[in-house]
Order: sequence, then C-alpha cells, then structure tokens
Amino acid sequence: MPASRSVPWEVEDGYPDEGPNVMRDDGEISRFYDSCSDLMRELLDALAGFPDEPRPFPEVEDAMGWPRRRIASVLGGVCRLRWREFEGRRPYHFLAPRVAASGRWEIWADAAQARAIRIAQLDDDEPAVTPRAGARPSGRAPRRSRGPASRAG
Repeated sequence: MPASRSVPWEVEDGYPDEGPNVMRDDGEISRFYDSCSDLMRELLDALAGFPDEPRPFPEVEDAMGWPRRRIASVLGGVCRLRWREFEGRRPYHFLAPRVAASGRWEIWADAAQARAIRIAQLDDDEPAVTPRAGARPSGRAPRRSRGPASRAG
C-alpha cells in the first residue's frame, strides 16, 4: 500500500465532472453495467467499494485476487463497447502516473458513480421475470465458450 494517496480534487480540474469521458447519469452507468463483461462488472463492484479513493492497478488487482495486468486487459476489452454505445464515456476515473501519488496508473469511481454501480448491482441480482432455461439470475444467457471444444461437432 502506498505511503501517500492521490487526492482527486487536488489533481483533476473540475473533479468529479472533469471531462466528457466521465459518466454522470445513473441510468447510463446502469446500462453500461448491464452491457459489459462479467470481469468488468467485477472491477466496477470493487471500485464502488472504495469511492473517491484512487488506487494503483496492482493494488486493486491484489485486493480482487486477480493476476497482474488483468485490469489493463479488461479495460482493453470494454473499449469497443465504450465507444460504440457510450461515446467513449466510462463509469470510473483515471489518474496518469505523472500526477498520481503512486507514480502508476490509478483508477477509482467517485461517490456518485459508486452509488450508481451499487444500484446496478442490486438490479442485476434480481431474477428475470421469465428466465430462459440455462439463463443466469440477471436474465442474460450464459456466455458460450469460444474454445476449440465448442466448435467440435
């Protein structure tokens, strides 16, 4: 754990509304939560647990039990969704290493985003009205494996 913490409102102009890439609308955050991968939802859940607290990627990964570089991979995977459906907006913030107290990339959700994520979690935990056979409690169908075994006859 770093000795000092980044303080977002001291390093980001206009925090928490600092730019066009930050989601502010609860409904949009909920839609993002419903549209993203299970791993991205897991990351958002973890960020919501520490609102307004920027943490370096490795610290978040360690707390989640994830291997190093998983966050970078998950964020790369959600990039297309962000640009295709949300005009590049995201329900979390970044601090670049040049301004972060840790000297590393830091990520967090502000208090309003964390609240919206927690609301989306509750909505996601409710069972669908008429679940399909094999559907998850959220009502979304389980993801299919894309490995070689799933292509075999």
